[in-house]
Amino acid sequence: MGLNQHFYEINVNWTGNRGSGTSGYKDYGRDHAIAAVGLPVLLGSADRTFHGDTDRWNPEQLLVTALAQCHMLSYLHVAVMHGVVVTKYEDTATGTLVLNPDSSGQFDSVTLHPKVYVADPATAELALSLHAEAAAKCFIARSVNFPVNHEPGLLAATQD
Repeated sequence: MGLNQHFYEINVNWTGNRGSGTSGYKDYGRDHAIAAVGLPVLLGSADRTFHGDTDRWNPEQLLVTALAQCHMLSYLHVAVMHGVVVTKYEDTATGTLVLNPDSSGQFDSVTLHPKVYVADPATAELALSLHAEAAAKCFIARSVNFPVNHEPGLLAATQD
């Protein structure tokens, strides 16, 4: 594997067998454990709508999370490259999943709502413009087949 390729391995272990396996749609749990070498186990399930456990992460949340994380990390990188000092970054990301009559479904969009605080208010306009560059660099957003929208909040110097 060359320097231009990166390999990721995770293990998913279904833990929802209630004794009769998948003998019926409501007879099994959707619980599972997600693991990777050297990391804590992440407990997952299905969305509550699909008979999952609300105390565990579901795949839909994890997809939206991955997009928000990727944009944030790409944004912080481009901020450094342009000399913008970010002092705080937060996002409330939302995604919309559309279900089809045949029980399939797909996301039709995710919208990120990043709010960025910069050390120098004079860089606010530049900082706001960097979301487009970050979006173009985000590996995860470039890999999905639905739009990832960005509605950045107002930028301000931190009051800390």
